[in-house]
Amino acid sequence: MSSPSPAVPTAASVPSPATGPVASAPAVSARVGSARSVSSGPTVAELLDFVRRAAEDTALIASLPLDPEGRTWVRLDGPGGSEAWLIGWPPGTGTGWHDHADSVGAFTTAAGALKEHSLAVRLPTDGWKTLELNEGVDRSRELAAGQGRAFGQNHVHEVLNESDSVHAVSVHAYYPPLPRIRRFSRTGAVLRLEQTERPEDWQ
Repeated sequence: MSSPSPAVPTAASVPSPATGPVASAPAVSARVGSARSVSSGPTVAELLDFVRRAAEDTALIASLPLDPEGRTWVRLDGPGGSEAWLIGWPPGTGTGWHDHADSVGAFTTAAGALKEHSLAVRLPTDGWKTLELNEGVDRSRELAAGQGRAFGQNHVHEVLNESDSVHAVSVHAYYPPLPRIRRFSRTGAVLRLEQTERPEDWQ
């Protein structure tokens, strides 16, 4: 997201469950809201509704084991075949720059606060290693408890818990289930593709 869902390398990566957190718990079933299953899958609005409802489930949020050093996560039953994760963020951790390829998604902060940095640009899907960004593409938003956002395909962002003392918890959902996560490094205006992860790397 990540690291589950989210992407998560080191002390930095939504919503990919693969690299990052140091502790995980078995998958649980989150019964929040209706999980209408349709052949085309849930809409971005339905994913956002799901993560908001899940974030309001105090028992679910309290069930997540937290670790002082690394992110923790639990996989949830998302609506309509989506991939969903409950993620704990120790102070100072984040995802690093990444996208979720062809999946759309949504996430909501359930406790603490998260900062999202994103790029208002659609990256080429394949065939590049280095990209120079234009001016004015950077966006930042603070997401306090109860606040969330949805995003479309190839959304490039990083998510951070900038607190030096408070854990954050968030809920993430993606559809279709993440086919891959691309991880990037950034130096000034230059974005570099560093790694592509696939489900077998984090499940």
